[in-house]
Amino acid sequence: MVHIGEDKDFTPVIEKALELGRYSKEQEFTGINGGSILTTGFGHGTVLSVADKVVDAVKNGDISHFFLVGGCDGARTGRNYYTEFVKKSPKDSIILTVACGKYRFNDLDLGEIGGLPRIMDMGQCNDAYSAIKAAIALAEVFECGVNELPLSMVLSWYEQKAVCILLTLLHLGIKNIYLGPTLPAFISPNILNFLVENYNISPISTPEDDLKKIMG
Repeated sequence: MVHIGEDKDFTPVIEKALELGRYSKEQEFTGINGGSILTTGFGHGTVLSVADKVVDAVKNGDISHFFLVGGCDGARTGRNYYTEFVKKSPKDSIILTVACGKYRFNDLDLGEIGGLPRIMDMGQCNDAYSAIKAAIALAEVFECGVNELPLSMVLSWYEQKAVCILLTLLHLGIKNIYLGPTLPAFISPNILNFLVENYNISPISTPEDDLKKIMG
């Protein structure tokens, strides 16, 4: 077995893949919605490299809103909310996504806005850092706070790691987060009231009602 060292030279892996070759017959792999094309790699470095295009699209009215839709996935009934939310999102909006919740919708073809794909996959759970960096950078460009951006966060939780990410967002003072499909069991009524009163956290309801509330 070949060990990949600290230099991260994956040449042996690439050479072995080329040696093994491709499938003998053409294969098509699809996501849960039947899509066969996934676009990835939109970490904060990539997003910020096209910040000028994003800013121009917002100022020109081509982009009306950004949605950060992501978090944990699970088998509980109701998680199709996130698929339907993305499907029903305005055609002039951008979907940023992180973590395994993205597999509910990342194979959807929502088209592009000004050459930018409407779904931007920013990575896995730990890449929530990228989403935060991108949001802060955009706020600096628009000379406003993150809460004043045309940005809404619609998150799904399942376990402790997601709660840690939520706590990070709260520490940064980010408000108006939609959380589901259920609230964590350890959130007591007093804690929930505090989060609602100070951070305006909302449990998800239906995609239609939440989109109507967000878009005014």
